[in-house]
Parts: sequence; structure tokens; C-alpha cells
Amino acid sequence: MRIQLICFCLAALCSASNTNGQDTSTVKQDTTSINLNKAPAGNVTTIDSAISLPESSVQNTPYSQRDDAAKNKNDLISPYYLSFKKDFPVILGGVGLTGLGAILIKNKKDLTMEELNGKTRDKVPFFDRGNVGYYSQKADKDSYVPFHISFGLPVVALLLNKNERSKFGQIVVLYTETMAITGALFTMAAGSFQRSRPFVYGTDAPLDQRLSGNNQRSFFAGHTAATAAATFFTAKVFQDFNPHSALRPFIWAVAAGVPAVVGYLRYKAGMHFLSDNVLGYLVGAGAGILIPQWHKIHKNKNVNITAQSGEGGYREILLTWHF
Repeated sequence: MRIQLICFCLAALCSASNTNGQDTSTVKQDTTSINLNKAPAGNVTTIDSAISLPESSVQNTPYSQRDDAAKNKNDLISPYYLSFKKDFPVILGGVGLTGLGAILIKNKKDLTMEELNGKTRDKVPFFDRGNVGYYSQKADKDSYVPFHISFGLPVVALLLNKNERSKFGQIVVLYTETMAITGALFTMAAGSFQRSRPFVYGTDAPLDQRLSGNNQRSFFAGHTAATAAATFFTAKVFQDFNPHSALRPFIWAVAAGVPAVVGYLRYKAGMHFLSDNVLGYLVGAGAGILIPQWHKIHKNKNVNITAQSGEGGYREILLTWHF
């Protein structure tokens, strides 16, 4: 899995510069004011309205609508923006830390027989004792099916949804960044913390596997984290590009269910404790949602209403929109 993450991230690095700035929208602010000038008593109140909407604000129309001001009316505005100066260092750093974490994992020392004999149930926190000693090669093998499928879900969504397909390069960069950060968090944690897998505490697994340094990295669940990152990224991007689609609940349900299945299988296989899977799920889901959100073009839709009065019965209501 570490090799898959690193290769995937490296393959998309060159895409960042090609999409830089192509979908960036500028935040504008416009003010609309309505003055109510009240004449002396007995006269009719008049309303003077001054509305000014800069032409550039057309760029900030909802991305779900056609951009009538664009030369190509078939192009939809993306809800995201990219910045080479911001995104390239993040991707590069994520790939670098993933590689460093992989080296730390590889260099983990095997347990001695004395250390292995000290791995007893009572040394495990009470909330993680449910699968102490579990070992299932079948569950381990089965967990790779939804794990591998999850990596292709964002690509499938890109190919099937025309809104996303129009911003293919941009989404690939965001996906790369999401997986690079998830991979970095997982490998650095697994390489830095010494925690034996649940099957190390039992006797069902072969002795050489229980002693192996590669199996002293239960914290935290990398398969669960990577799967959650991919599925939640798919759902988040779909929602942002298709805010009114009736498919959103179904896609979010799939996004939540697939990593849960992976986590269960990793638990049953004795590869990770409950807390390892929960943390992996949260890390992956957080990355899948927060990275696209971090790149989202925000529109402040708050309307500030201010009432003012002056001499001679003067009245003014000021409405301010932030674009």
C-alpha cells in the first residue's frame, strides 16, 4: 500500500503546474444601498435605490449554472482553485514524508522472545481487548478487495460526471494531495510508534510473523485511512460539483460504508485494534473532506443590514453583500 500511495502521488506531481491558476476566482465585494428619504409629515415616502454590480462578479456566479459571460458557454465554473505555490510544496512534502515513514517502518527491529512473551492481554487497553490474538489470513486477503476498489472511485466519478470531467486535471491534483497527506500521516505514525498487531498477542499466527518488526506497527490502520480518504474525497467533490443531485445521499452512504468494511476486515484479521481502525477512519475521512474544502472558493452570503437616521427625519437602510 505504501508503494501504491507513493507512486500515485509522484505520477500526478506534474499536473499541479498545468492547472495552476486556471480555475481561480477572485473574491469581490459589492455594496448595495437603499435610502429611504422621508419627507416632512404628510408627504409620501420616496425610495431611492442604487445598485452596483461589477462586471467581474459574473465570475462568481454559482458553479452549477452556465457562465453566460464566458466565451464557451458549455464550460462550468469549478468550485475549487489551485495555487502552484501552495499545492506543489504540500504534495512534495506529503510524498517525502510518506517515503521517510516507509523507511522508518522498514527499519523497525524484530521482537526478542523475551519481548514477545511479555505481550499479554492485560497489557492492552481495555477498549482494545476485543480482538486480542485474532488471526485470519482470509479476512486479511478480503480486506484488499474494497481497499483497491476505493482508489478507483474518484476516477470513475470523473469519467461519469460531466461537471467533474470538465475539471479533470484540477481534481487529479486535489486527489493526489489528499492521498499524499494521508500517506504521510499514516507512515510517519506507523514508523514512529511501536505497537504490535493484535495477532502478536496470540498463538495462531506463525512465530516469525509475530516476531517480525514489520508487524509492530498497528498504530494506526493505514488501509482504513487510505480507503476513507479516497471514498470521502469522491463524495465531497461530487457534492461540490453537483449540489442539487439526488445521488448525493447514496454516494455519501457508499463513502462511509466502504472504509467501515475495510476496518472490520482488518479488525477480524488481527491486523489492527479497534482504536487503530477508528483513528484511521477519522484521519482518512478528514483528509478526503478537508483538502477539497481548503481549496473551495468561498462566497460570503451574509447580508448585513444597517439602519441609520439623521436630522429632518432622514432614514437610511444599508444592505451589504460580500461576494
